[in-house]
Amino acid sequence: MTFHAFTRWALALVLLGASALAPAQEQSAPVKSLQAAARLLAHAPEGVAPGKTLWLGLEIEHAPHWHTYWKNPGDSGLPTTLNWTLPGGLTAGDIQWPAPHKLPLGPMVNYGFEGKLLLPVAVSLPDPLPAGPLKIDLQAQWLVCKDVCIPEEGQFSITLPTGKPLTAHAAAFAQSRAAQPATVPGLSAKAQVAEQDGRQALVMQVPGLPADWRGQRVSYFAGEAGVIEHAAPAGQRWEGETLWLSVPLSPVRSESPAALSAVLRQGERAVALPVALAQGWTPGPAPAVTFDTPATAAAAKAQPEADGASAAAAGAGFGLALGLAFVGGLLLNLMPCVFPVLSLKAFSLVQDDAPHRRGGAIAYTLGVVISFVALAGLLLALRAGGEQIGWGFQLQTPWVVAAMAALFTLIALNLFGVFEVALALPGHVAGWRAERPWLDQAATGVLSVAIASPCTAPFMGAALGAALALPAWQALSVFASLGLGMAAPYALIAFVPALARLLPRPGAWMARVRTLLAFPMLATVLWLVWVLGQQTGIDGAVALLVLLLGMAYAVWAWTQGGWGWRVSAAVVLGAAGVWAAPSLHQPEGATVSAPSPQASGWQAWSPEAQAQTLAAGQPVFVDFTAAWCISCQYNKRNALADAAVLADFAQRGVVLMRADWTLRDATITAELRRLGRSGVPVYALYKPGATEPVLLPEILSADGVRSSLAATLNP
Repeated sequence: MTFHAFTRWALALVLLGASALAPAQEQSAPVKSLQAAARLLAHAPEGVAPGKTLWLGLEIEHAPHWHTYWKNPGDSGLPTTLNWTLPGGLTAGDIQWPAPHKLPLGPMVNYGFEGKLLLPVAVSLPDPLPAGPLKIDLQAQWLVCKDVCIPEEGQFSITLPTGKPLTAHAAAFAQSRAAQPATVPGLSAKAQVAEQDGRQALVMQVPGLPADWRGQRVSYFAGEAGVIEHAAPAGQRWEGETLWLSVPLSPVRSESPAALSAVLRQGERAVALPVALAQGWTPGPAPAVTFDTPATAAAAKAQPEADGASAAAAGAGFGLALGLAFVGGLLLNLMPCVFPVLSLKAFSLVQDDAPHRRGGAIAYTLGVVISFVALAGLLLALRAGGEQIGWGFQLQTPWVVAAMAALFTLIALNLFGVFEVALALPGHVAGWRAERPWLDQAATGVLSVAIASPCTAPFMGAALGAALALPAWQALSVFASLGLGMAAPYALIAFVPALARLLPRPGAWMARVRTLLAFPMLATVLWLVWVLGQQTGIDGAVALLVLLLGMAYAVWAWTQGGWGWRVSAAVVLGAAGVWAAPSLHQPEGATVSAPSPQASGWQAWSPEAQAQTLAAGQPVFVDFTAAWCISCQYNKRNALADAAVLADFAQRGVVLMRADWTLRDATITAELRRLGRSGVPVYALYKPGATEPVLLPEILSADGVRSSLAATLNP
């Protein structure tokens, strides 16, 4: 081979290699962290040529459960910003944002994105183009959040050859375009600020939405920050082809602009909505728009035979939430978790004469109401601080479970006659307590709330879910109403002589009944030991039993008198406490074991597993449960274990999933919040293609579950 031939071949190989490497010029080097990976992409299907459009985009791939924010981040967060350095004559437009999703965070709601995201920008190419390849630099900043927020930034650079098309990332840009809100010709909303349920709201009339949206639940995303109250539930109503929306306005907003922008989302579809404020315009003949939550509205529409709470909560305002909470408190007295304390209260009603009975009822009511309000205040404060928790959160902490087990053991020992409270206290304290018998009744009220708080009675779920979306004083009022409902039966007996006359007369039988009442207390202790075992493992359960045994000995020894016995009581109790303490905590990274799918037909719930199953065309039934929820355990062993119910699930191809909330789980808490609930049990039936699930009652029956399956899944 001659030298010239060799040169030609070498040049050809170089050109071939350069052409093979050309697609790599369409993306920058990635910037990676533990939370996200980002890179700059380029796309020019018509080529990088004069007068054409070049598409650039920042691609962010989030780690699981991390997110970044939309142009309006919602109640907190910051939008991603892009600062370009472009060759002369090139002009970059604004980010063409995909439609966001709602990201609940405690009492707040943010707007943003998870998974893989592409933020495209159109760049106009001048005529003529600058000479040579185009060097493009980008400085981007984004805030990525999960339980904490981390500001990140990256420097990106690409050099693009002119002339040739750039299509290596065509699919990514096409997918981003599909995720953007569609523009519907002629679609706009006429709006006015009006009073709705005692607060200012933006009431909108929206005609011209796609025909297949009619009657469906629609989510509203405000394009401007600081105008609406993002976490407050909105209201909607369809009148033929016209949608009426009522969106609560932020009480701390500045003057609203004359024109607003928004995105409406229905399922995975979204449209851009211009909103014009029409001065002097009133809603006219439209029906009143009431505030509700998506979960309760969907449940009321799809499940009219449910517990009544979901149907009522479709128009739930503050007044209705108060009523539902009161009825839920009444029914809470019938729940199995309250039985031990209920029996103690009934016993005290028999013992007291009429004046003491009335004073005791007032003290008991105050103890119940103040305890509910205090517990709710702590819940709201923790959620405001970013904690993903819900009703019953205290029993997600093992040491609280251990403390309650110790308390109920002491009550059982007292009922067995091992010790008397008056004798165990110092003389001056016992005398002070004897002069104030109402203190015992108030303490019984506190105890009632401690044991009843993990339970969710019928009507309570919708009421408490709505309460946590209300302003703080209204939310606390709803919890106070719950306490009034729980205490109401005892107040009626105390203040209505005809009811009091139905009580049996005091007598010798009361000594035997007092001893008998110790056994429900010990049953409660067994349940709490089992709950702790679910949280910490068998070692934790055994440690608690050892601690309770040491405490029982210490109480007995203390009553024997003499310093020797009392020293032995202190030594045994101290040794038991020191030995047990290391096991009475949740191990790092502990989770509650899911039931074996092969053994029970249930599998562990996750948003990803649920989404994949629904995408495959299979319905999903999710049991949101916890070991400390007695109502959950009752349903699990009755309606959800019924052979006919399980056969119906299998026949209809329903995938059974269990979301176990025994330990704190922010993902489950967020899903409960999305459903308009704050505690368990919650039973949700998801149908492929439906935007919202059907919510079943808190107390299940086999016939009720089968009826819900037939009504929801029958073609």
